[in-house]
Amino acid sequence: MRRHVLAVVLASTLGLAACGDRQAEATWNNSSGSVALSRDDAFLYVVDADNGVLAVVDTGRGEKVGEVKVGRGPERVVVGPDDTVYVSNRAERTVSVIRRGDWNEAARIPVGVEPMGLAVTPGGDTLYVVNSTALDSTEHGTLMAVDTRSLSVRWELPVGEEPRGIALVDGGKRALVSLFRHSDMVMVDLSDSGRPRVMKERTDLYSRANVRDPSQPTTDRFTGLEVNLSFRPRGMADVVLTPDGERALAPVLWAREDPLGGTTQPGMPSGGDSLYGGGSPCSSAGVVAPGIVTFDTEDGTPVVDDLDQCRPPPEEMPDFPPSTIVSPEPTHAIQGPVAAVVDPSGLWVFVVNRETDNVAIIPTDRRSGPDITNFTGSSVRQLIRVGSGPSGIAMTRDGRKAYVYNAFDHTVTTLVSDGSSGVANVRAEGQPLPVAGDTLEPHAVAGRKLFFSALDSRMTSASVGASCASCHLDARDDGHVWGFPDGPRQTPSLAGRKVTQTGPFHWSGEFPTLRDFLDTTVRKRMGGSALDGVMVSQLSSFIDVIPAPDNPHKRETLTDAQARGALVFKKAACDGCHEGETLTNNKQADVGTFIVTGPIQDDANVRKVGLNTPSLLGLARTAPYLHDGSALTLKERFVQGRQSNQHGSTSHLSDAEIDDLVEYLRTL
Repeated sequence: MRRHVLAVVLASTLGLAACGDRQAEATWNNSSGSVALSRDDAFLYVVDADNGVLAVVDTGRGEKVGEVKVGRGPERVVVGPDDTVYVSNRAERTVSVIRRGDWNEAARIPVGVEPMGLAVTPGGDTLYVVNSTALDSTEHGTLMAVDTRSLSVRWELPVGEEPRGIALVDGGKRALVSLFRHSDMVMVDLSDSGRPRVMKERTDLYSRANVRDPSQPTTDRFTGLEVNLSFRPRGMADVVLTPDGERALAPVLWAREDPLGGTTQPGMPSGGDSLYGGGSPCSSAGVVAPGIVTFDTEDGTPVVDDLDQCRPPPEEMPDFPPSTIVSPEPTHAIQGPVAAVVDPSGLWVFVVNRETDNVAIIPTDRRSGPDITNFTGSSVRQLIRVGSGPSGIAMTRDGRKAYVYNAFDHTVTTLVSDGSSGVANVRAEGQPLPVAGDTLEPHAVAGRKLFFSALDSRMTSASVGASCASCHLDARDDGHVWGFPDGPRQTPSLAGRKVTQTGPFHWSGEFPTLRDFLDTTVRKRMGGSALDGVMVSQLSSFIDVIPAPDNPHKRETLTDAQARGALVFKKAACDGCHEGETLTNNKQADVGTFIVTGPIQDDANVRKVGLNTPSLLGLARTAPYLHDGSALTLKERFVQGRQSNQHGSTSHLSDAEIDDLVEYLRTL
């Protein structure tokens, strides 16, 4: 495996190491997420999703000098080699184009559904756009190529379910595209500009992270008991390159797959009162653990620790960072990595953590050294506090400054090196710079900060470090099935579902009010303290305004198939349970999906009363389906359960009617 020589003497640059002989390739990007820099670092570009604007900051003066109205819900920004700025408008299916010096929108390009990742070829002739879904399907997203001269779409290629980030490698001849919920990497061949092809649909990331060697069981460090754990990566929002182009780094969240028990169960730390308090990779944190995955850009191979056995690679000094990120400060967690950038030297990656309001600086090619001094097993060189809800980072090309956007505060934090003692200590400089204001009402503003906080001691404990958003990614869902004591429970989506009107709550329906549910979740699972009425009101206000995901199946008028499906919906008596504007009668039902065998079974008491009827709002964007996630598609569910008549009166439906019903359900 390739290794870089560790520089023991560190220079006083923000990147913590002197730039060596390697030169940054044209495809290396010095920004990630909601911020980017002009090619000469003179201007910082910041997108604010709430206000729908691109803010322009003069970096020399430290002042906001322009504001451009772009599309709704802007999420990402990238700068081309000619200093043209491109913004992906997630809520509008467009990309905005802004020319440097003319702080107005020059054009708006129609693209796919919920565009996110952006990349521009080294020559500047092509803009690549990653769309979360296609215009006609929610089963896959797409990679789209746009001619930057004519602003017309050249081609569009399916690239897997809900893609999110993109990085160009090999001089732009190939692309790495990250998949978000079911995290993995897709490799695309771009060498033939007119005929792109997917070279690798998925990698063996999951199997490499879960080798499961029965001859070497894991011993839990808290209880001393043998445990058999497995972990799934989620939330792979971005992918960034080292300047030499040899490696790609992707922030992820690792989710525990095995049965979760109380704190006295194997894999859980002793003491405390948290269902999420242990059983993470190497028992480093709660059952949701932040991480970073290294990929070889030559063939897309993931380089990852064997997490279920808590083993690093066989080398004595592995030359890639640990796959889990452990905080060097026991009282200050790391959670929710959403963006990252590698410094110009290629030796350090700066990881932005939205749920803990900090930036972690980690070596890209090692796990220890004289400059990493802590006793917690962390490989983090430094942890820097920033503002609330950081969503992006951009670094100057000399590595001496970086800018972080704090999306929930609408401010920019500037990071600089103080260069003390010949070692670069990074610090936040001055006061954060405001670039926009709140658009949500005050209770929702406070509720969002609570929802995304893995720091607030009222919401979680330092040993757990989990927020509501750790499971409800982007305040939606994560497609993950948790092994709760009462059975397998998939994370439900909260977006656009009128959740506060759908009590009782939880899959088992055991909580009559939202306050009961939130209080138990925070105290019994997240390790926090009891919520008061004000906090419940704030969280409720935010949940009520979470926008529904964009749905390509929802049009102004129903298609013929969708209209027929609406009739089938009534014919099958689906509206008997899924009724009203929330599409649920808020009652319990047994639809024949209880799990009665295997390691994670539904509790007998739950089976007696049934499961809480879920809302069908936004159904098209919430696969897989059912409480145990066993149906990958809507049609699969009806094919499986059609004859039982437990999940609607379906036994008499024809194949054509099932197809029409699915088409209608996708519109809800």
